[in-house]
Amino acid sequence: MTTPSYLTDQDLADLAFGAAVLGTGGGGDPYIGRLLAQQAVSEYGPVELVGLDQVGDDALVLPVAMMGAPTVMVEKIPGRDDLQAVVRMVEARLGRKATHLVPIEAGGINSLIPVAAAAQMRLPLVDADGMGRAFPELQMVLPTIGGLSATPMALADDKGNSVVLDTVDNVWTERLARTVTIEMGCSSVLSNYPLEGALAQDNLVGGSLSLCREIGSQVRAARERHHDPVDAALGVVDGTRLFTGKVVDVSRRTAGGFARGSATLTGTGEHEGSTLELQFQNEHLVATVDGVVRAVVPDLICMFEAESAAPITTEGLRYGLRAVVSAVPCDPRWQSAAGLSLVGPSAFGLDVEHRPIASAAAEGA
Repeated sequence: MTTPSYLTDQDLADLAFGAAVLGTGGGGDPYIGRLLAQQAVSEYGPVELVGLDQVGDDALVLPVAMMGAPTVMVEKIPGRDDLQAVVRMVEARLGRKATHLVPIEAGGINSLIPVAAAAQMRLPLVDADGMGRAFPELQMVLPTIGGLSATPMALADDKGNSVVLDTVDNVWTERLARTVTIEMGCSSVLSNYPLEGALAQDNLVGGSLSLCREIGSQVRAARERHHDPVDAALGVVDGTRLFTGKVVDVSRRTAGGFARGSATLTGTGEHEGSTLELQFQNEHLVATVDGVVRAVVPDLICMFEAESAAPITTEGLRYGLRAVVSAVPCDPRWQSAAGLSLVGPSAFGLDVEHRPIASAAAEGA
């Protein structure tokens, strides 16, 4: 018999750190999610974390998340009852109760929001997510590749407004939900992609919350031992350092419900004399060094504060930050033709050929 595993307060702190890393600059500030999760656990009790292999075929697994521009989400947090409300709306449409909750992405605030919801609803949380990182649009998840529907989907805002969507495909879900979210003030709470247990096992990335927690734990240990915390983080995720430098320019705007923009870093140390350019849409999309593409979606582009390894979000980018920009391989399913069509460079309007991180790193070596 498997001994139940419950998330501790230290787990939540480590998980929040790792979620910021896998958020690749987006996903919303995990510190806000951590506070919400800690408050919910304190009030309602600990959350049990279960593996995908512990989810029965007849289970109903529901994601809970926030949608919107990260620059807004840090200030416009969900209300006390919003998380439960969206789950209840999907349950009502389906005519059955959820047995488990799960993050839809392993990044930023949306790795912690489901912890708060699971505590409030006293449901187990599945150690998995829908992409193994954060992506900016609703259809950009592995269940879409698997032919699964994002709807019925429920959205709610802090004013008491709510909507349930049924759409013809997941791209339409994104279009309609984004419009609703913009009208809700560029931030909403949602539940979508209802998954039967058997489908969850085949269409989610297993162990993603444990990975987030391990990143945070290893960085914390490295700091205590006065080792390099960036190396500790990259060791967990098989990451590659691309560039070390200082932020000298940031252009950022909220448009179409996203935080869009670019950043420029000038090199320091071994990268003295070189320049790195980043483009982002909530998350970092492409990193070029002296005009050469070094990493591009769907691989992860992660940015750390050089000394502490604190992950730098796109809304936290500012002049003068000294940073390490790194690349991390994505889940192998994103390297397929279907995966690249959904989340590769062309999906973001980038005229860039995708090459796996290993190839890009080898060229720059």
